[in-house]
Amino acid sequence: MLIVRFEGSDGDIHAGILPNGPAADGRVDEAELIEGSVFDPFRPSGKVMSVKKLLAPVDPPNVIAIGLNYRDHAKESGMAVPPEPVIFFKVTTSVIGPNQPIILPKEAPNEVDYEAELAIIIGKRAKDILIDEVGDYVLGYTCANDVSARDCQLRRDKQWARAKSFDTFCPLGPWIVTTDELDPSNLAIRTILSGQVKQDSRTSQMVFSAPCLVSFLSRQFTLLPGTVILTGTPPGVGMGRKPPQYMRSGDEVIVEIEGIGQLVNPIVQSD
Repeated sequence: MLIVRFEGSDGDIHAGILPNGPAADGRVDEAELIEGSVFDPFRPSGKVMSVKKLLAPVDPPNVIAIGLNYRDHAKESGMAVPPEPVIFFKVTTSVIGPNQPIILPKEAPNEVDYEAELAIIIGKRAKDILIDEVGDYVLGYTCANDVSARDCQLRRDKQWARAKSFDTFCPLGPWIVTTDELDPSNLAIRTILSGQVKQDSRTSQMVFSAPCLVSFLSRQFTLLPGTVILTGTPPGVGMGRKPPQYMRSGDEVIVEIEGIGQLVNPIVQSD
């Protein structure tokens, strides 16, 4: 099942499903409204509404991210493969949806990098769960871009909070694919920057699998419904290239994950 969150023709925000999927070009013109919350048992209402704008498919209470979760990315970053998941956070005001612009911030416009990531959406409150229980707590998966200001991350702040959390630095979408329709263990994942493939890997190359991450994180924090977990990025990021290649105003960045689709965002300069 594909779950969307959108601004409808009535100007309000709704949750719905795409019983027939998107159009061939990925466009979504209408969705079937649901009765109830996506985090509780719900059912299709039978009522169809025109979609004015797709939004991030969830409005998360927390965004928890994992660093260095692909071996080759750790290598290109000059860091060791971690013995346990490396955890950081992105503030929720960084979340945007498909086709919304990523804004190069005035404070750090020159080294803004892309990171394609599989995102896990938690479906119900989870605490201290086992790996074989994870399926009962995950609603589904979507595409994410863990946008990062490398100068803040590596030189200016030497930690990750600001670098990962500028406004617009967490694009999500275009929809949630529920767990009954997607196995996250071996999906193709790519970044395409202005028509050029920059990252091209598979989720099977993760150091810590999606179920392992959910179980591990639930032992550290209570995972609330709607929590987004970013599972790390594969090699090919801009800072790892020689010379480094960062996103510039006028670029378009696409995160593409097999079985989900494409998350497309333009890059613009701050006013």
